[in-house]
Amino acid sequence: MGRILIIDDDVQVCETIESLIARTGHEAVSSYNLKDGLSKVQASEFDLVFLDISLPDGNGLDYLQQVKDSSGNPEVIILTGKGDADGAELAIQGGAWDFLVKPSSVKQITLSMRRALEFHNEKQNKAQCVALNLDNIVGKSTEIKDCYDLVAHASGSDANVLVNGETGTGKELFAQTIHENSKRSTKNFVVVDCASLTETLVESTLFGHKRGSFTGAQADRKGLIPLADKGTLFLDEVGEMPLAVQKSFLRVLQERTYRPVGENREFKSDFRLIAATNRDLEVMVARGEFRQDLLYRIQTIHIHLPPLRTRGGDIRELTAFHLTRLSVQYGVPPKVASSDFYDVLDNYDWPGNVRQLFNVVEQAFVAAGSGNTIYAMHLSDSLRIKLAQSNLQKRGKVPAPESRVKTEPEIKGVSEKKDNSELNQDSVFVSAVSEILTEELPPLKIFKGMAEKKYLEELLLRHDGDTAKILKISGLSRSHFYALLKKHGIND
Repeated sequence: MGRILIIDDDVQVCETIESLIARTGHEAVSSYNLKDGLSKVQASEFDLVFLDISLPDGNGLDYLQQVKDSSGNPEVIILTGKGDADGAELAIQGGAWDFLVKPSSVKQITLSMRRALEFHNEKQNKAQCVALNLDNIVGKSTEIKDCYDLVAHASGSDANVLVNGETGTGKELFAQTIHENSKRSTKNFVVVDCASLTETLVESTLFGHKRGSFTGAQADRKGLIPLADKGTLFLDEVGEMPLAVQKSFLRVLQERTYRPVGENREFKSDFRLIAATNRDLEVMVARGEFRQDLLYRIQTIHIHLPPLRTRGGDIRELTAFHLTRLSVQYGVPPKVASSDFYDVLDNYDWPGNVRQLFNVVEQAFVAAGSGNTIYAMHLSDSLRIKLAQSNLQKRGKVPAPESRVKTEPEIKGVSEKKDNSELNQDSVFVSAVSEILTEELPPLKIFKGMAEKKYLEELLLRHDGDTAKILKISGLSRSHFYALLKKHGIND
């Protein structure tokens, strides 16, 4: 038997729905305003809530998330007295089960109620059966919890998944988590760097080749797609995949077959596909930069990772998690962050998201030396300057950097700017090294590892994960680059 709450100021509507609920063997409770309805939904668990939009003390849509997040995590059916397309859109986007316009027929209300309760029961049963391993994912905000539900849904199926979000939000981490919680967890998790795929090498890279099939093919090579057989194929930054390559890959995705270069027969690969991107693929489709049929194929389940700036409260939990991990990594006693340190972190916008936060926290961890507490003064000067400027701009004290009138020393010739570029670049590395060389010097081996990790993180941050550009600048081979990322626990 389900428990159903009706929040509507129309007594006749409440009585009608109560009657329908009683006839189907469920329990009904009514409230005639938001205050009483919210009080009831917080005090007791419900499976379903009928929520009116226009109530005497507020708009029901404004409290939709609060109702959904209450202890029973009920499904919500929105009620409204007039056809409101915008209201319907907001309700569905907010996670409402259905949107009914009053007066609705008895048949329509009953059908929607029955389906919502069936879905709720199935969801609750699945939640009890599936225990997700979220060891490396941290956060309790509503925004990130919504992603956990989708991870659970994706882990229990073989459907294609698209993970999108800004750089540094943890797209590959979520992809790995889905893989590790799926029935394919014992098989390979194969990463395809879509930005590095070229039309000339795509077939050899993805499908493999036979010895002598082209100049330079001195031995048989297994491609990434056969390596992913029975496992997961992860397309990293799928939005960077060239159009010609998209066409080649679409057939593989549809048929799960491939033909190595130089081979005269096709082979099958039973892989599960997860793709990730920081770009808006629908906009790219509209511009003709991404195939619509491929987009349909890869986003059976769509997970959008929220930027860190919108995840209220998660910054402190992420920081504490990373401090614990750093203590283990460096083999030193645990360190705690002071309130002023957290104040600085809470007031920063974090354009580089979780990746940037972890980098900043590690810098402060090292700067604290043998101390047990990390203070705001342990943060880099550059971050504290950015925060101070940001706060002044928010208060209207100074104009934004791009709107400031340039002073005479700033208005220089192009040649002089070029002369100063090397100096500026040097100053960045001097600053980085000075942060590592604290009052208590680390052993040389640890220092080298710290400097190497900082260099890699700076490369990723500056070049937005563009692997081709990173390899060219660093002089590293692709295999060496990925080996270093794995060594330092950096998610590309």
